[in-house]
Amino acid sequence: MKMDLSNIKNIIFDLGNVLLNLDFDASIRAFQKLGSSGEILDHKNAYADPVFYNLEIGKISPEEFRKTAKKILNNPGASDREIDDAWYAMIKDIPAHRVAVLKELGKKYNVFLFSNTNKIHIDRLLIEFKAAHGIDFPSLFKTAYYSHEIHDRKPEISSFEKVIELSGVNPQETLFVDDLEKNIISAQKAGLKTLWLTKEMEMADLF
Repeated sequence: MKMDLSNIKNIIFDLGNVLLNLDFDASIRAFQKLGSSGEILDHKNAYADPVFYNLEIGKISPEEFRKTAKKILNNPGASDREIDDAWYAMIKDIPAHRVAVLKELGKKYNVFLFSNTNKIHIDRLLIEFKAAHGIDFPSLFKTAYYSHEIHDRKPEISSFEKVIELSGVNPQETLFVDDLEKNIISAQKAGLKTLWLTKEMEMADLF
């Protein structure tokens, strides 16, 4: 069933598990191969260390992240590339059928992106996306808002308020699409219309 987009002028998409396929466990496995045998990077407490949060809100640089990651892994000899590769292992692909939908939506609506992400992931994703699809990823959006650039992240209501202010959208005319319920709840509190994209749903089938 297609979404009812009457009275909607703007659509804000999340990135991971909405447009981009992810495998969080792939990075856990990759980090474990580099030396993590403790709880910080196991399946129960994955990414619990503050270094991941701080990277995601741009509080620390990629260089500081790599240095701290080597300490967590107890592997000072790990190369920066090994750290980046392990951290990026979770990033999969953005399928062509979703790209096609974004292109079509961009003809009728103001399409935005709002993602909790970090510079290491985005810098490589932009390169790989262009190689795969022949276009620049940011060209699909009026503006892309990344947590590490706006220094705020979902599900903080302040992050949504910041995106609303920066984009200049009217929340009542704006649909926010995300796969996490906690983000949907905060978006609603910020006044946005919402679509919770659950695991059995496919973005490209709804628009």
